[in-house]
Amino acid sequence: MDWKLFALTFTTLFLAEMGDKTQLAVFTLVAQHRMVIPVFLGASLALSSVSLIGALFGGVISRFLPAEYIQIAAGILFIGMGVFILVQAMAKLVG
Repeated sequence: MDWKLFALTFTTLFLAEMGDKTQLAVFTLVAQHRMVIPVFLGASLALSSVSLIGALFGGVISRFLPAEYIQIAAGILFIGMGVFILVQAMAKLVG
């Protein structure tokens, strides 16, 4: 096991998810239902499933493309989603 990679992954995702919509959704569900354990377990299973899909997809795609291309594509997708969300928000403000 590469513990350095493990720590890097944990830290990166922990900081990325802090205050993210996923954490806010968990916060809201607990506030609405006042049941911590079922919400925690459901959220943990969902995040684990999404992470597994990402890891498997990354493993497959990395066989065919260099890491640099994958990073560029991920960056373009991330920026594209940000622009899309920004345009939607601005359209709601204007009209």
